[in-house]
Amino acid sequence: MAAGRRGRASILLSSVPLQMQFYLSGFYYLFYFLVSQLGIFYKTHLFSYPANFWALDMSLLWIMGILEALRLYLGAKGNLTEEETVLGSSALLTIINAVLSLYFLLWTTFVLRIDVVLNTILLTLYTLEGVLQVVTIAAFVS
Repeated sequence: MAAGRRGRASILLSSVPLQMQFYLSGFYYLFYFLVSQLGIFYKTHLFSYPANFWALDMSLLWIMGILEALRLYLGAKGNLTEEETVLGSSALLTIINAVLSLYFLLWTTFVLRIDVVLNTILLTLYTLEGVLQVVTIAAFVS
């Protein structure tokens, strides 16, 4: 007893692994954000951290946090509604946040071991999400 659907059969194309990855990334990024902020404050007290670089690092971390919230929202919405443009926007924000994570891994004034560990995990999550987003967008388009 089909409910009066015409045309194509109703096939769900949303990716459960991608949705789980967004959920995991949300929790990890909250942890990352808090530890990175504490790390920047720790560096200012331990080292002679130039004020203009401190302001740059803090502002980039906050911009990254805002972009991350937008990225996760668009990604989850695009996946659940099966809209490739919204999911593609999330993939673009994933690339931007990966570049910002590379900044904190390679080019910040002082890089501690905790920064290396946190950013390596974050880049791994971004890589996995990027692959899942491309596969899911390909499924939506076809």
